[in-house]
Amino acid sequence: MDLILWRHAEAIDLDLVGDDMARYLTPRGEKQATHMAGWLDRQLPAGAKVFASPAVRAEQTAKALGRKFKISAALAPLATAEQLLELVHWPQAKGCVLVVGHQPVLGQVIANLLGLQSCECAVKKGALWWLRFRERDEAGQVVVVTVQSPDML
Repeated sequence: MDLILWRHAEAIDLDLVGDDMARYLTPRGEKQATHMAGWLDRQLPAGAKVFASPAVRAEQTAKALGRKFKISAALAPLATAEQLLELVHWPQAKGCVLVVGHQPVLGQVIANLLGLQSCECAVKKGALWWLRFRERDEAGQVVVVTVQSPDML
């Protein structure tokens, strides 16, 4: 199973709208989402499942990819790592799943799956981590396929 964790691109400050769920992408965030989506579209298999947080900024980031996606409350800003992993059926699912979500949960999932001592891994706005679960010598392994930042594309 491949799991891609994509943090939403840069969004306006909370104090400008007063509602975290209504925060939308800045012009820089729109460019970040477009650049990352272009790269991702060339890498993703045709049958990849895509899920996004119901927050406006996450939906806008996912829309940049130009593929169908499902909105899930399990990816909302206050969701947990356990909810995310249950949604994507980690590690039993087949194929590739892309999640567009938020910190700190994305970083918590990464730290958990990689066995890091820290409880959270930093994920820049608009960046993604591509993880793969595979069986080796009758044991499961998590492999980092790539880490991409829109600023580096």
